[in-house]
Amino acid sequence: MTGVPLGAVAAADGEVSVRVEVTGLRSHKGVVRACMTTDPARFPNCQDGAAYTLSVPATGTPVLEFPAVRPGRYAISILHDENGNGRVERALGMIPKEGFGFSRDAPVRFGPPSFAQAAFTVGTEAVHHTIRMRYML
Repeated sequence: MTGVPLGAVAAADGEVSVRVEVTGLRSHKGVVRACMTTDPARFPNCQDGAAYTLSVPATGTPVLEFPAVRPGRYAISILHDENGNGRVERALGMIPKEGFGFSRDAPVRFGPPSFAQAAFTVGTEAVHHTIRMRYML
């Protein structure tokens, strides 16, 4: 789903918040981890400190709030880390056993979507996304 402006919740230097509501969890075990980056080379894994990252308990309908985000083009990936080990569990070395999702509900075919498929713009107003969790197993 595409981001929807919520109104000005801007910090003094033009930063705004990006709020992500996560739907479709199959259980309330573990945590939901999120990564938001402007760098296509780091999407969807965001394995270094150059991205915004958050983690919240997988209870109810989790909400992730990225505060003080500078204007730019971003993409978000989320993981339902059911066992809380901080990494994606895989079957046969490639099929995710845990849930995942992407901004703009970007399509998943034979791998994760490209940055361009998941990218959205942050401007001068706060942004709200709803990301649907998907499970392959």
